[in-house]
Amino acid sequence: MAERKGKGGAGRKEEVVTREYTINLHKRLHGCTFKKKAPNAIKEIRKFAQKAMGTNDVRVDVKLNKHIWSSGIRSVPRRVRVRIARRRNDEEDAKEELYSLVTVAEIPAEGLKGLGTKVVDEAD
Repeated sequence: MAERKGKGGAGRKEEVVTREYTINLHKRLHGCTFKKKAPNAIKEIRKFAQKAMGTNDVRVDVKLNKHIWSSGIRSVPRRVRVRIARRRNDEEDAKEELYSLVTVAEIPAEGLKGLGTKVVDEAD
């Protein structure tokens, strides 16, 4: 296999970026006990953000938490559109230099099905 020169894949995870994703919670919570659906949904969102952004420190916004819990512990939304921002950690005693902030993105009128990943400018 050819060896890459320059930065390689490691440099991509270091930059500050914001992206919008649609997370299909329905498939991630299939077979889950009713009374554990909302807490498990939050855990699955954290796991998704860790994998997508490559950071272990994932912070879930209060509005996203309220959106997941809005119709109770059992009736979690099937899909949720989230905006994940990889940011610099300004705390002095931080273990990692980057963290991910997960917030709710605005939902389009057509629905969430078929929406792909979208890179968002920091100005938006």
